[in-house]
Amino acid sequence: MKADLSLRPATLDDCNRLLAWRNDPATRSNSRNSSAVIAEAHGAWLRAVLADPDRRLMIAESGGEPVGTIRADRDAGGWELSWTVAPAARGKGYGARIVAAAMDGLFGPIRAAIRAENGASLRIAEAVGMTLQRRDACMTYWELRK
Repeated sequence: MKADLSLRPATLDDCNRLLAWRNDPATRSNSRNSSAVIAEAHGAWLRAVLADPDRRLMIAESGGEPVGTIRADRDAGGWELSWTVAPAARGKGYGARIVAAAMDGLFGPIRAAIRAENGASLRIAEAVGMTLQRRDACMTYWELRK
């Protein structure tokens, strides 16, 4: 049986962990911006996210260990999700569980923009009930109406 999964709000204490996950080569290759992020810029970004009432940044934990992160950004059209499974936790079934747990607290349309070649995140979007809305040269756009 898989250990329980919980989400907690990210804090500044998570800065180094989040930066390491963000700069992981697989994460970078599947991000909208695939450039490496420097620590100073990441710290400023994290402080801004934590202060923004329209953004939720959560750390997923299983058995007391961090296994991923998910961000929900609210705008007039609903919520856009972005997630990362920690490199050491990949392939263990956490992705869809993280996204589903985050979606439980959100109301209105929920969207995700996923690179077309990111098979793991495409499967996660389908597993949580999102449907493909459109695609362009390199991105796919998913939505779930709640």
